[in-house]
Amino acid sequence: MAAASVVPVAYQTSLPTVPDWLNKGDNTWQMISAALVAMQGMPGLVILYAGLVKKKWALNSAFMALYAFAAVMPCWVLWAYKMSFGHRLLPFWGKAGLAVSQDFLIPRATLPSTRYVNGDFIAQAASPLYPMATMVFFQFAFAAVTVILLAGSVLGRMSIKAWMAFVPLWITFAYSIGAFSIWGGGFLFQWGIMDYSGGYVVHLASGAAGFTAAYWVGPRLQVDREQFPPNNLLLALAGAGILWMGWTGFNGGDPFAANVDSSLAVLNTHICATTSLLVWTFWDTFFFKKPSVIGAIQGMITGLVCITPGAGLVQGWAALIMGIASGSVPWYTMMCLSRKLPFLQKIDDTLGVFHTHAVAGTLGGALTGLFAHPDLSALFIVVPNSRGAFYGGRGGVQFLKQLVGASFIIGWNVIVTSIILLVISKFIPLRMSEEDLIIGDDAAHGEEAYALAGQGAREKSTYNNMQLQNASGFEL
Repeated sequence: MAAASVVPVAYQTSLPTVPDWLNKGDNTWQMISAALVAMQGMPGLVILYAGLVKKKWALNSAFMALYAFAAVMPCWVLWAYKMSFGHRLLPFWGKAGLAVSQDFLIPRATLPSTRYVNGDFIAQAASPLYPMATMVFFQFAFAAVTVILLAGSVLGRMSIKAWMAFVPLWITFAYSIGAFSIWGGGFLFQWGIMDYSGGYVVHLASGAAGFTAAYWVGPRLQVDREQFPPNNLLLALAGAGILWMGWTGFNGGDPFAANVDSSLAVLNTHICATTSLLVWTFWDTFFFKKPSVIGAIQGMITGLVCITPGAGLVQGWAALIMGIASGSVPWYTMMCLSRKLPFLQKIDDTLGVFHTHAVAGTLGGALTGLFAHPDLSALFIVVPNSRGAFYGGRGGVQFLKQLVGASFIIGWNVIVTSIILLVISKFIPLRMSEEDLIIGDDAAHGEEAYALAGQGAREKSTYNNMQLQNASGFEL
């Protein structure tokens, strides 16, 4: 008969495994949501980027996403989580602090509990019933995805060493400021800005910062800008599918509980995404006579981004309208306006993150200011008269607040991203050398994505001959 196990006295604890306040259903849903969001970055965006870029950049693009996903975590638990969701240092800046001890991670999660409205403190609706560790992981996934989205603007030329330095600095001085200001109890939070799940904090921030980074890093080689076919569109579709389904957790997890609002947010997310994809495809077919697969991916993304700030705040019919808008406005800015405005032509935004995330995020925030239903808003944000302009009252003020909130996120990210990159450039070149830009993955990593010749290894000297061939039209 086996001896009964005995827990040594040194390891005995008074902490209950299942405390009275723990709701297992909420905790399960929140951890699943966190995993879904994390999978949007790794492997979703890793695969999407690897498939969408030219063959010689497949590995480098995937690695930039992979590195960013990993690099955010130590920053997050050592200082950035509390900068985003901790005590106030400035109206837009939280105090840095550790989020690694059991004394912090095991007790019940807390959120910014009050809003200051008309001289009174008003309690927030969300009251998590799970450990702080769950919340830290959930919010980490958002931060990681944000900086990976930003990378889409500078693929195909940014120095990997500069990128490695950029990620922790940007998370610290850009992302955490937007997160604290709107979500963590900062001045935009207190003012009542509506951003249900990151239309501003994640998507507008990544789009504005990515566009700014593309300016400072400079454009790809001219041959890459003119000929940049995706090396594996089926792989890109797989990554896009993971990104899309992961959005179930992205928006469905933001009521911080498995409740009726999370169900509504999930349904609205997919209503808007499918509508946007279909509308974008219609415009491609109508004007260019063929439905584009890349266009369908872009339309899917803009729909997901647009609904994000209002996913649990608007009704289903509003999600349909937002899908029509997100399939049309970013399509116009990407397919028409970007070909007419010299400013947009000059800046080489590799994957069009400005259009899919900055434009769609701003659009979604503004439409939330129009369509947010007062009853639905009360499920998530307990602020008197919290409603979109469509429902009268002070709703028109809400619409203007949404525009002001977008302006702050844009302005802060343009300024801080510029400062970070200018500082990095004093120590590390932001761009790869011209020779290395011709080579691509092998120059950056000493590795290549595809071993098409059997070995997959090529000498650098080979590329000297290829460069000469390129002058005669050889596509690298």
